[in-house]
Amino acid sequence: MDAIFQQLGELLRRAIPTVLIVILIHFYLKYIFFKPLGSVLHKRFEATEGAKQLSEESLKRAAAKAAEYEAAIRQARGDVYQSQDQVHRQLQEQEARALADSRARVEARIKEAKQALHADVEAAKVQLAAETGLLADQIADSILGRSAA
Repeated sequence: MDAIFQQLGELLRRAIPTVLIVILIHFYLKYIFFKPLGSVLHKRFEATEGAKQLSEESLKRAAAKAAEYEAAIRQARGDVYQSQDQVHRQLQEQEARALADSRARVEARIKEAKQALHADVEAAKVQLAAETGLLADQIADSILGRSAA
């Protein structure tokens, strides 16, 4: 067993320089290669994340602007529709007034025509009443032969 311990001790004594070289290489690579590489990767990550955040904020602002524009367009359309509706109502009111005026004029003409017709009828009745006596005398004279001839 002593021989095994001796061989093991000899093996460890020979491995010490290799272990020291591996440890030195480890720290050398850590500070010379991996630390700068890690900082570059970290900066790259921050740059990409920063750009990503900026793009997300830009998209949010663009969406907000688009919503504002759509609201403004919706409001403008509503205003246009209201003004069109108001103009339409005004035109309907003007048309209704014109129709009422025309109807009143036509009714006045009809009333005048009825009065003139009634006056003509009364005049015709008076004329017929006056001519009735003359016609009756002429008929009686021609039937009875009282003719002066």
